[in-house]
Amino acid sequence: MTHPMSDEARVIPLRPAPARPRTPEPEPAPREPLWRDLVGEVLRRERQAQERTLKDVADEARISLPYLSEIERGRKEASSEVLAAAAHALGLGLGDLLSLAHGELSRRTAERRRPATVSHRPYQGLCLAA
Repeated sequence: MTHPMSDEARVIPLRPAPARPRTPEPEPAPREPLWRDLVGEVLRRERQAQERTLKDVADEARISLPYLSEIERGRKEASSEVLAAAAHALGLGLGDLLSLAHGELSRRTAERRRPATVSHRPYQGLCLAA
């Protein structure tokens, strides 16, 4: 007596590997902010605070609108000439722009170093200096 052969393959399940105790992996160190991100955020914040459009600032700075948008989003590393033009279009000097970006970098760096147990909210008020 012969057995008819099946067209289906015979599957033999493999045993799962023994489970290893999972040790929690250390969290990766937070990424250092990129300068282009900081400068872009400052430009966008200043432009929006003045209630100006990208087109308005790009035209005044003589920068293409898509390029200014990419700078604001931190996608492009702009030259100092382009940054100065964008800053001047917003009524800032290049030094002002860089100082604001430095302040943002200092704030973020301090937040990363602050222990997680400390509950501290950053000051959101207005500071005037003479």
